[in-house]
Amino acid sequence: MCPNTASTGRHWDGSPRTTPARRPLRVAATSPSRLLRCGQSIRCRLCGNRADVYPRSDQRPIALHPHELATAQIPEPCRWHLSCGIAHPHGDGTAWCRIPHTVLCPGRTAPATAQLSPHVEAVRRQLAVRSRRLIDTGAFTPQAPSAPACEEQAADVRRHARPVVQLLLGRYLADRPLEEIRCVAQTRQRRRCLQPVLAAHTAAGRWTLLPAGPQRGQLTLPATLMAVYDLSRLPYAEQLRWRTQRCPAHAAAPGAADLALADWQVFDPLLHAAHIHTRLPHAAPSRRREA
Repeated sequence: MCPNTASTGRHWDGSPRTTPARRPLRVAATSPSRLLRCGQSIRCRLCGNRADVYPRSDQRPIALHPHELATAQIPEPCRWHLSCGIAHPHGDGTAWCRIPHTVLCPGRTAPATAQLSPHVEAVRRQLAVRSRRLIDTGAFTPQAPSAPACEEQAADVRRHARPVVQLLLGRYLADRPLEEIRCVAQTRQRRRCLQPVLAAHTAAGRWTLLPAGPQRGQLTLPATLMAVYDLSRLPYAEQLRWRTQRCPAHAAAPGAADLALADWQVFDPLLHAAHIHTRLPHAAPSRRREA
């Protein structure tokens, strides 16, 4: 009787044996949750096209175009590559590279510092056509600029588009206005939570003028006062909720994973001098009511 030896590519019952592909993903050592160090897909608020957000070596996020482009057709200042989930601002010697989404975004003007090649211009036109298709089908609505009552209010809105927030004995620069900071937690439908961090039933901070002095070894600057949204008077748990960028519901459920990177950047008076303002906003941030 001839023995029936099973093939190494199949199980004992004849079903195919599949080996899961290994992915170079890992959890960041400083991550407070189960957020993997990989590209987090987002939709651009200006054009509606998809972009992948990766952390840089200084932990600041950057949005890259989801597809690789030929290195020979990309200007040298616009070349980026990924290594172990970290984005680096130069090529890695291969024939392909990544490019920042801000260079290709049709909702922004092309950067004057980089001489865009015809191939990059063609990609910008393709994204513009895709944005128009999304708008026509109702899948995307571009953000309409607000119409303030006077020019002083308009300047005030632009002045505090990226406010400085003080919490947990440090200062952080927000990526957007306080009212637009969204929760980064994942819902049960595997989507990002739509609730804002600035909740109606929680204690809010206050705008105040604080010295723009050095923080933790930073260089000394002239003694000036800057507008800061102060949260240091709130309880520790509430400050931690703002730092992890979670709504009150997901702050009470620590088991929920993060679906996006937090938008905070450690505030540096030298690097972020353009966001130092000596005037307080006219009105405190309005709290949205929960749906």
